Amino acid sequence: MRGQPIPIRPRRTVAASFPVPVSERKELAQQLASRLVGQSHAIAEIVPYVQMYRAGLGPEGRPAGVFLLLGPTGTGKTRTVEALADALHGNEKSLVRVDCGEFQMEHEIAKLIGAPPGYLGHRETPPMLTQQKLGAVTSEGSHLALVLFDEIEKAAPSMTRLLLGVLDKAVLRLGDNTSVNFERTLIFLTSNLGASAMRKEVLPDFGFAATAPASGDGTLRKLSSIGLGAVKRKFAPEFVNRIDAVITYQPLDADALEAILDQQIAALERHIAHRLEERAFRLELDPGARSFLLAKGTSREYGARELKRVILRKLTQPLAGMVEAGLVPPESVVQVVHQGDAEHLSLSVVDN
Repeated sequence: MRGQPIPIRPRRTVAASFPVPVSERKELAQQLASRLVGQSHAIAEIVPYVQMYRAGLGPEGRPAGVFLLLGPTGTGKTRTVEALADALHGNEKSLVRVDCGEFQMEHEIAKLIGAPPGYLGHRETPPMLTQQKLGAVTSEGSHLALVLFDEIEKAAPSMTRLLLGVLDKAVLRLGDNTSVNFERTLIFLTSNLGASAMRKEVLPDFGFAATAPASGDGTLRKLSSIGLGAVKRKFAPEFVNRIDAVITYQPLDADALEAILDQQIAALERHIAHRLEERAFRLELDPGARSFLLAKGTSREYGARELKRVILRKLTQPLAGMVEAGLVPPESVVQVVHQGDAEHLSLSVVDN
């Protein structure tokens, strides 16, 4: 009727699904930066999706974020997901990890979703991806589950077909016709696609470029182009188009490798303090010992992939032998040095 005011409906507000203090949201990038070395651009890509989810502005009917992580081996692709799990849930193991190398045959996909009722072995093949398992890797601080499909290029084509529905509609249909909702998940796909060409770009075989140091931004753009080209050749467009961000990891420089060594030594000291408690001791590594571990555990070609294993063999195992023999008093200091061309480290105890 003319002259009468038109009723105005109250505005609908979208509250955050899991309210988090502003300071904590701002600190997420800093927390990841302290755990993930040399890949600040990856952090800058991932953190906004976590913030959108926390603010209640994440996409409806889709996962909170889908990421494809590319790059040479040993650059921190898997470590990124572990660091995010640690920052969100307080435990780097709080994630669902699917090793795609275990699903190279078409029939093996049944291990993910379970065999349909009536099929032989139905009860003996529980699905790997269930709503309960997604819930088990969340925490009181965050209900955002992290799902990692490691080395996705190794999986049978039926894996990517299965994932199409998950990436687009956030729904996975299991063998027993029940469904799993992936709206409260961040999905990470790691891949070594293009890694060989990337290594040739970073480590040319001959010529002037073989001795020239790799430049940061220029190298990253070239590696991104190589990786994206390999992805488009491997996967169908409808699969690639469902990925929110393709992130290429750059090779780690000397400073980044040293920072990773610092993290690994600090983790070993925390492990000693936690496991030995009142019998704990401290470590002191001289520059020679650090250089030895870096030389044995890192390289331009493989990054920091072997560093943890080298620390285990060259440092943790000799320490364990000394502790078992009662040679390390509580609160003492174990000095670690490397002499000459020796293939081992020298450990000695100094009273604090």
